[in-house]
Amino acid sequence: MKQRGIFEKFPGSGVWWIRYADAIGRIRREKAGSKSAALLLYRKRKTEALQGKKLPERLRAPIVSFAELAQDALAYSKAHKRSYPDDVYRMARLLEWFRDRAADSITPQEIERKLEQAIQEEGWAPATCNRHRALLSLIYRLGIRNGKVSANPARLVRHRPENNARMRWLSAEEEKRLREVMQGNYAEHVPELDLALNTGLRLSEMYGLTWENVNLSRRILTVPRSKNGEMRHVPLNGAALAALKALSERGNSAGRVIRNSKGEPLAEPRHWFEPAIREAGIEDFTWHCLRHTFASRLVMAGVDLRTVQELLGHKTIAMTVRYSHVAPTHQLAAVERLTEACASTPTEKATDTNTSTGAFEPIGPEPAYVH
Repeated sequence: MKQRGIFEKFPGSGVWWIRYADAIGRIRREKAGSKSAALLLYRKRKTEALQGKKLPERLRAPIVSFAELAQDALAYSKAHKRSYPDDVYRMARLLEWFRDRAADSITPQEIERKLEQAIQEEGWAPATCNRHRALLSLIYRLGIRNGKVSANPARLVRHRPENNARMRWLSAEEEKRLREVMQGNYAEHVPELDLALNTGLRLSEMYGLTWENVNLSRRILTVPRSKNGEMRHVPLNGAALAALKALSERGNSAGRVIRNSKGEPLAEPRHWFEPAIREAGIEDFTWHCLRHTFASRLVMAGVDLRTVQELLGHKTIAMTVRYSHVAPTHQLAAVERLTEACASTPTEKATDTNTSTGAFEPIGPEPAYVH
């Protein structure tokens, strides 16, 4: 028998809705779920209407989509964050997951499942998961501040431990393979690779670099505000200078330094860098590893850590000390000096005196040594 006030929006779906008039006579519709749940909710709403009760605020407010919150967050990021290009890249994935969803319908469990799926299927590192989680949290924090949502589901998603001591750099053989691939398929981006390997710039620093901060005659470029909030100057060696001159031919009157062969500014390198890395057969390597390569090669060339710290823009020497372990041959050469020093010291001959400078007989039985 057909029940008044309840219906299936899509017949046969098993999802039931209710239709009723509220306390002021406005027609309302709500999704209830099962038929029995719909019956209970319909009776409850009818009773509330008879008693003149107002509906909960969330039922009167318009539904806010995740895409709307994402748009607000990108506008905020562009105005206030140096990592805006990275946020644009990560936001594309979040929108792929949740674009058409109501913002308040997304749960921590769903976010966790999406991250785990990316780890399993795409090999995401813990740091990658944490950056996407942080951007989600920013989206909802701004949504709460703007009165569009009331809760932040990303806060309940676990933070994955990261191995900040991990360092991966490009070997000579890997660089050779990478350059062969790039010369064949991505030749226009070779200057970008050269600039990264010879300056150690962060991704955001390099792709945000403008010509007003490059002085080719003095062979120096300026990062107006680095990650630690301070200005730093980066000297240009021959390879970096050649890369910048090649890029200047694509348009150097104003604006961004990094442009494609058509003169169009580029926001990030992933569209060519990641495919090139795969084609070259280089595993477990990201753009940031080029910065590690720059620092490691400096240390292996004998450059002192204080200078490396200044070139990288590290706020403290503790960040730079990590690279002291990447030159085992130089450390071996250092300890080998002890052997050389011992070999050059003449051995004293034993005398027949009883002083501490000569040989002596032990008193009593020799002690037992445990090996």
